[in-house]
Amino acid sequence: MPWFVWLFAAGVLGAAEFLTLTLVFGLLAGAALIVAVVAGMGVGILGQLVALVLAASAGLLVVRPIALRHMAQAPLTHEGSDALIGKRAEVMQEVTATHGLIKLSGEEWSARALDESHVIPVGALVDVMEIEGATAIVYPRELLP
Repeated sequence: MPWFVWLFAAGVLGAAEFLTLTLVFGLLAGAALIVAVVAGMGVGILGQLVALVLAASAGLLVVRPIALRHMAQAPLTHEGSDALIGKRAEVMQEVTATHGLIKLSGEEWSARALDESHVIPVGALVDVMEIEGATAIVYPRELLP
């Protein structure tokens, strides 16, 4: 087959991958590109089919499982308010189970104590345990008196 037929097939498979996002059609498109190069070098149809089988097999049996495993991993960085969880903050206004104010990463945040029985005094250091909307749920770093 002429090389431009394989190039067209690669384009169609690439468009199918764009619509499905399965990674299968994209790898087959890559195999078709390889076969287009092989066909462009003057290799016959039998050599082209062997190149197609080898390239498609390598993509589907080796590359796809590795890519899927990497896509399933959790992101290494946290963004937005999730990045604040675990940070240390300073109490600016007494923190109780219902209200309070802390200084967290240079900004003032409303806060509540994680343990409803705690009353955390001004100046105490706390850890941010979770974020609910615009309120930080905190726990004291040291034992309270």
